Amino acid sequence: MASEGCEPARMNFSYRTAWVLFRFVYRTYFRCQIWHPERVPLTGPVILASNHASFLDPPLIGVSLPRKVNILARESLFRFPIMGAVLRSWSVVPVDREGAGAAGLKAIFNRLNDGGAIMLFPEGTRTRDGQLQPARSGIGLAVIKSTAPVVPLRIFGTFEALGRHMRFPRPRRVAVKFGHPQPFAALRAEAQTCDKARIKAIYQQVADELMAAIAALKPGADGVA
Repeated sequence: MASEGCEPARMNFSYRTAWVLFRFVYRTYFRCQIWHPERVPLTGPVILASNHASFLDPPLIGVSLPRKVNILARESLFRFPIMGAVLRSWSVVPVDREGAGAAGLKAIFNRLNDGGAIMLFPEGTRTRDGQLQPARSGIGLAVIKSTAPVVPLRIFGTFEALGRHMRFPRPRRVAVKFGHPQPFAALRAEAQTCDKARIKAIYQQVADELMAAIAALKPGADGVA
């Protein structure tokens, strides 16, 4: 597993405890592999754009990096007192069912403005067949409205370990590979002056380009990255 000996950065006690426990589970039960985590800045705002195949994906991304990562969760989960308290201690971002409400977007931008890392899934939901799905435009809005670098990453094996059709996780090997940060300076600049029709097209273009970058990532330390 990459980044051995790297101390988790900017983590409170609750997050770090979960980080250590989840990391142990992924290392032992899932025999996790991580490629090129050094491509993610250790400090400052960053958007992590990943494919989404399983409930295992968010914690896998979290334990892959020695810094705190903000994830999104349905706001209904926060209604349970104990779970809500734990999620808040991990700085989880509450979002509505569609994941694109004004409150959720404001929380995302607040995390980025505070120099945080935010995890987003261009597909919007977990795949049903293990294949990459078309991107939704929501992540394009988050990218264009921010100045944060955007790092594509691809997760392998989590569908086989705990896909939608499974109730319990299987001991399958999982892996995550980080790509190089994607430049969106030109589209961000264009979005400052274009009309509403064009800006909607830009959001989708950003989402499509990120999915293409994710699809280009292959297993292993080599390959397209």
